[in-house]
Amino acid sequence: MKTTPANALMHHVETRPDATAFVFHDDVWSYGRLAAEAERVARGLAARGVGPGDRVVLHMVNRPEMLVAYYACFRVGAIAAPLRTAFTFAELAPLLQRLKPALYIGEIGLYGNIAPVDVTILPPNKRFVVNGNFEDHGVQPWEALFDGGTEDDLLVPPASYRPAVLINTSGTTGQPKFVVHTPATLAATTNLMIEGWGLSDDDIMILAMPMAHMSGLGCFLAFVQFGIPFVLLESFDADTVLDIIERYRCTLQGGFPSQYAALLERQQIRPRNLASLRMCITAADACPIELQKRVTATFGAPLYNLWGATEVVGSLTYGLQPGPVSRITKGARVRLVDDDGNEVKDGEVGELLIRGENVFDGYWNDPEATASSLKAGWYYTGDLMRREGDDLWFVSRKRDIIIRGGTNISPVEVEEALVACHPAVEQAAVVGVPDIVLGQRVYGFVKLLPGTGDTIVSEILGRVATRLAAYKVPEDLGILDEMPRNALSKVDRNVLQTMACQPDRAAGHAAFAGALVRQPDQRPTLQLAGNR
Repeated sequence: MKTTPANALMHHVETRPDATAFVFHDDVWSYGRLAAEAERVARGLAARGVGPGDRVVLHMVNRPEMLVAYYACFRVGAIAAPLRTAFTFAELAPLLQRLKPALYIGEIGLYGNIAPVDVTILPPNKRFVVNGNFEDHGVQPWEALFDGGTEDDLLVPPASYRPAVLINTSGTTGQPKFVVHTPATLAATTNLMIEGWGLSDDDIMILAMPMAHMSGLGCFLAFVQFGIPFVLLESFDADTVLDIIERYRCTLQGGFPSQYAALLERQQIRPRNLASLRMCITAADACPIELQKRVTATFGAPLYNLWGATEVVGSLTYGLQPGPVSRITKGARVRLVDDDGNEVKDGEVGELLIRGENVFDGYWNDPEATASSLKAGWYYTGDLMRREGDDLWFVSRKRDIIIRGGTNISPVEVEEALVACHPAVEQAAVVGVPDIVLGQRVYGFVKLLPGTGDTIVSEILGRVATRLAAYKVPEDLGILDEMPRNALSKVDRNVLQTMACQPDRAAGHAAFAGALVRQPDQRPTLQLAGNR
């Protein structure tokens, strides 16, 4: 049996309890200290009747208490249910209603977003918060969880196949789903990550990705299991990340494309010594090739793309060339299939299917969604990819593919061309808008470098037309100050599609270029200049 997260921590406690697990605000946490704190909280949970199968809500930014709470839940067999810190009360209330938590552990700065939740769903004596004025809010301090409970309450080890965490999705296709991972699936995930990332005893990591997301959770569990120290940050701040890399000589940095754009900008404004970095990894969304090249050149360390999903992490590792490419991890089982379930040939596009011990256990209390995603042991990712040897090239989400006149268009391909065609384009995103003749038309959005005028749009469209077939060229282009993003930091295509379909497309800070675009199978379309 593979080492579970709880057993991985205890192994370090038994062999090197004083070794550094992580650093937070210059406070060094050893494996022994982390395990001792988790044991105290586990006893406190047990004393309050929390046991196997009970949901414990974790509502915090990255902080030591978050790690302690995770391990405490693992210890008693409770299900850790982290909530995204970006969610509002309107988003959190229905989640709590579905979870029916036995306990809430949050922090005072976020507690206001759940404070109005009905006491029948979450009684006041079940609400614990970190770092705040507790009396004014009618809640209990985190330290109260240290009271009560004995070792006898924790004698039975939790089953490795029972739910251990519920990670909620971003809800782009309706209400968020809860992805179930067990100690066994988490163990398989961390083993694959360690294998695929090639972690070394000399590595020093930095963790700014939210531990309420699968990305942050998987990283910290892998770092602890392998036994390498990491610097924990509450959240991402470009200057802080760069300062930490320089100060602690960090060797590996993980983040999202939008974060690397911010890191690149801040590094160019105030350079830091990043010579310790051996590799950077980007995930969550397709990273523009130009951004990968610029970060690699500026940081002196390659920026590699990595595919992952809340439902499965570790089956693919980072690609070794620029672009939305990943490699199949040794021992992972993957297939690419067409709509009929037949495997496609190398070079052809198919949906990515994954099978293995790291695949999630299902969607919590949602058998219909589970049945549609897990079939005969295979997870249907909904992502379209193209295989070239051991490389898998991401093409699009199945639901995001644009079908214009019966021909498939990859949004990623068009976005890459928009960024590459003109130095003023910092980010790009495209969506399909309904059309009664062609089915869909291509509509684009760009974020331009500061100080760039709207009139540059016609030049961008002219240049991108030399890189793409005519039917792929966006027929309209909107300028945004910032790309809308969902809770996973991915570009929110639902929001963009809503904006693109508005009768007055100037809404949402979009400006439109003047250009006459002629496609071979349609009437010329006049795009108006300026706001309409």
